[in-house]
Amino acid sequence: MLNFMMGRAARVQPANRLTPQDAVTKAAAGEITVIDVRDHNEVANSGKAEGAVHIPLAVLNFQADPKGPDFNKLLAADKPIAVYCASGGRSGMAAQVLSNLGYDEVHNIGGLGHWQMAGGKITR
Repeated sequence: MLNFMMGRAARVQPANRLTPQDAVTKAAAGEITVIDVRDHNEVANSGKAEGAVHIPLAVLNFQADPKGPDFNKLLAADKPIAVYCASGGRSGMAAQVLSNLGYDEVHNIGGLGHWQMAGGKITR
């Protein structure tokens, strides 16, 4: 699926392309990077997916830009990424941001509850 944002075509994988169950399995095998884009307070209150990198949506553009000074070295442009938030809305926006930054395979897996219902562990 192609989306257009700021005049540039971005590839965001359809939401059903990678299920939360697939993401849990791939994360456990080290085959995918999981990013939690919720705010700090939300993570403090409910925990996050085990092994997830926490980058709030508000700063994702800075921390996910490999050319920027605030780049989070836990990200790799050549590794698939699964993003989640509380319900799936912000993670959809995050998937678009990551795709625009050049990440090739980005999946919105919905919310933290989807991860947990798929058997994913939560860390606090």
